[in-house]
Amino acid sequence: MPPSRTHRITIKDLARGLGMSVATVARAFHPGGAIAAETRALVLRRAEELGYHPNALARGMITRRTRIVGVVVSDLANPFYPAALERLTSRLQGAGYNTMLVMTEPEGAAAASEAAALRLLLSYQPECAIVLATTLSSAASRACREAGTPLLFLNRHPSDPEAAAIVCDNAQGGAALADHLIDRGATRLAFVGGRADASTHAERRAGFLGRCAERGLPPPLEWPGEGVAGAFTYAAGQAAAQALLAGPDRPQAVFCASDILAIGFQEAARGRFGLRVPRDLAIAGFDDIPMAAWPAHDLTTLRQPVEAMLDTALDWIGRLGRGEPLPRPLLRLPGTLVARGSTPALVPATLRDTHPEKETSCSMS
Repeated sequence: MPPSRTHRITIKDLARGLGMSVATVARAFHPGGAIAAETRALVLRRAEELGYHPNALARGMITRRTRIVGVVVSDLANPFYPAALERLTSRLQGAGYNTMLVMTEPEGAAAASEAAALRLLLSYQPECAIVLATTLSSAASRACREAGTPLLFLNRHPSDPEAAAIVCDNAQGGAALADHLIDRGATRLAFVGGRADASTHAERRAGFLGRCAERGLPPPLEWPGEGVAGAFTYAAGQAAAQALLAGPDRPQAVFCASDILAIGFQEAARGRFGLRVPRDLAIAGFDDIPMAAWPAHDLTTLRQPVEAMLDTALDWIGRLGRGEPLPRPLLRLPGTLVARGSTPALVPATLRDTHPEKETSCSMS
């Protein structure tokens, strides 16, 4: 009969009940441990009966491998990040890692929150820290390096040239969306961004504006304007629509730097201004969150290569754990342009400006 649950079963209890040494029992829980198959099976069966689980932290102190991967996040208002976090956590657990989530204040807030979160994380001696939905200060990055904890940025990359990062090719995605909108007859375009200090915003904006210039169009209207704080949120998309659609010279097509921005913009365009999408206004987003495919939105977007990013992240974490160098410090992976009903059908070439097509690494689906 199992002991009372008021007493936590230890490896000593398990060894005593089996009449074995603690060292023998401990080897049963290590795949490479030198122990007979019959003995291992006996130990594992009895451990299951008693509800014993090895102490991962204690094992980490012995092996010097905690199997902990820290994930640092801040603002999760953009639905892309909770979905990405769920998939990342599932993949890490499937690979035998324990995930430790630490929250910092939104970007641009006091550094004290960031420092406290990093101190907590580093006290558990993680094998790696993944930075998602935020960017760390140079001081925080330096603290991780000094503690011997490798940093891996996912979907963001800092200015630190020593940082390892895996990102979508945001600039190429922005350029592909510019081509998509221009090829559908739009000549008055607009760009709605998020946080100006986020690499995702800067790269998507640069790709979009650069391709518009290459195609001979005037500079797109932009929101937020100078001195206005942007964000990757539904409310920011609504505010952008109010600013860009109220004037007489409204755009024919809008690229929003995230899907949640685009959805906020789209609903304001319909509800407040009575515009028909895509007949009166074409709208495109970026990320391909699940909501983008809902019939109410039917949003054209740039799908991020999340699974490929996670495959690479797991590979790089394994390399770091083995002390191997990474193949490159920054990897950009191409996204996929997904055309839906928020943008019109392709305009025949005879009815649009005959500018040369530009190749992109984005594919259509």
